[in-house]
Amino acid sequence: MKKRRLSLLLVTSMVLSVSLLSSGCSSKTAASKTAAPDTAAANTTEADTTEASTTASGADALKVGAPLWEVGGKRDKIVVVSDIHLGIEDKYTETLKNLPLLIDFLQRVQNTKDVRELVIDGDFLDEWFLPVYYPSYTDQKQFYKGIIDNNQDVFNELNKVIESGVKLVYVPGNHDMTLEADVLQEAIPKLIQARDATGLGRYQTGDRNEIVIEHGHRYDVFSAPDTVTNKELCGNQDTILPAGYIYARYAATWVLEGRPSVKKDLPVITDVPDKSDTDQYGAYLYYALLKNISERMTPNEDLNEKIFDLHISGFNNAYTYLDFYPAKQADGTISAPVLYKNIQRTWEERQKINGVKVPVSFIEALAGANDWSYYVKQAKAQYLDNPDEKVDVVVFGHTHVPEYHDMSDGKYFLNDGTWIDHNTDYPQATRTFAVITTADKDTASLYQYGEDGSVVDIAASVSK
Repeated sequence: MKKRRLSLLLVTSMVLSVSLLSSGCSSKTAASKTAAPDTAAANTTEADTTEASTTASGADALKVGAPLWEVGGKRDKIVVVSDIHLGIEDKYTETLKNLPLLIDFLQRVQNTKDVRELVIDGDFLDEWFLPVYYPSYTDQKQFYKGIIDNNQDVFNELNKVIESGVKLVYVPGNHDMTLEADVLQEAIPKLIQARDATGLGRYQTGDRNEIVIEHGHRYDVFSAPDTVTNKELCGNQDTILPAGYIYARYAATWVLEGRPSVKKDLPVITDVPDKSDTDQYGAYLYYALLKNISERMTPNEDLNEKIFDLHISGFNNAYTYLDFYPAKQADGTISAPVLYKNIQRTWEERQKINGVKVPVSFIEALAGANDWSYYVKQAKAQYLDNPDEKVDVVVFGHTHVPEYHDMSDGKYFLNDGTWIDHNTDYPQATRTFAVITTADKDTASLYQYGEDGSVVDIAASVSK
């Protein structure tokens, strides 16, 4: 896959999701969420899908609750959506303009009688897209209940999806890795939750158990749960939030402040370690990635200001950005001085805790920030090419970039994309979802839900 600019890639690899405010912060109120969508302000260029075939015309789709497609006689379809990023307040949500369309989509799923399952593949609710000046809190359960209250219309429809006979499944993502099962279960009593490690989930389904659905952050250095790196600092193993969380808060602050250009006196490392020293070379590469981004994203807050006031997930202190930023230490090694010290040394243990089947090196995982094909490689290594697995289809979310890989002989890798309003990571498409038809030999595709209610097959346009 074509490589993209380093600065953008680090942001997206951390799934910072700063795109909501790319055109300014929305001032819509909660009451406006159920209003008709503004088709004149289309976010997606529908003309970009001219190669694709339309499975439901706009005219047909405008019928309230019309099926998404011509329904077959058997419930054999698995529908997967992810990266909805609902927020505690409308100004901290990434799906506001698209919210009425999401509700329409859920209503139509209820009447698409060949849908067996609807899987929400992570980043459903969002605890990461918050500025550093958002009031510090200690009760994460209450925080997530606040998100649910702010998006009650969505939860009402999800309960109706289950009532219609569709199995509803949730898989954790990185932005909602701290969402406890009982909070979600209270909101959707008959929901199935696929959790295999803290902050992670792996859902296996299909007629032959041949489909695996994960969010994808398990393989991401910046986004995989991290109960190891800050263990000594905090004196506990509850510090699950990875480095991407800290940077997400910092980047969201910069965007909310209008992207100011502020001179920052960041530590500079001039000596590049030899590649044979994988420990220090890995630490240097981590520094180089953060340096590139930190020079571009410059919020007004001072580097020495204790802006990260954390009293959640094992943390109980306030930290500066320099506490997090790698520098040359007194002993000559490269490391952040306080938060995420020697992060390259904990990656192996993190993978064991996080249930990675086929481990990858820190340097290889770090390089994944430069090339989205890293996730395709992980789908192959962990499942499709793994002789210990009998998997035909792998679906990830996380990157916001829809992808379709037909690997022949009934094997596929799909990324189902996102439903956020402004998909800066892939401007051609938002409101995308995957559909797998389970059978003796599966078939799979990717679709976009149009602002006019059309359902367009985009597999050809995102095929790799």
